[in-house]
Amino acid sequence: MAHLTENPADKERFICVYPIYINSKKTLAEGRRIPTEKAVENPSCAEIRDVLTAAGMNVYVENKMHPREWNRDVQFRGRVRVQLKQTDGSLCQDKFRSRKDVMFYVAEMIPKLKTRTQKSGGSDSSAQQGEGGKKSKKKKK
Repeated sequence: MAHLTENPADKERFICVYPIYINSKKTLAEGRRIPTEKAVENPSCAEIRDVLTAAGMNVYVENKMHPREWNRDVQFRGRVRVQLKQTDGSLCQDKFRSRKDVMFYVAEMIPKLKTRTQKSGGSDSSAQQGEGGKKSKKKKK
């Protein structure tokens, strides 16, 4: 048996969503799983959790790393587990039929989060440019 349990409501049967899956800064080879135009710039586990909790999903966060995430930073850490199906195999919510549905929904909602919309003043773009500069310097060493 592949799984310890066949019960979809058990925690080890929840689907995994790593922030890297919906990160517009990553390529498909680096682990992104949805089209760039639908993806979000550097999403965090907390943001994914907030969006799915607000949608009424059963969610919890684990302190895990995606194998293709080279940056060991706390910001890129974490994995969100989401319950898609109930014990009887029926969907928890009809709009989330697959992990792709979950990813598309999260990527669509994260930009609308208060934490994102407040930052979208002029200061945010300069902060990101600064971050980019730091990252490229690390690579040169």
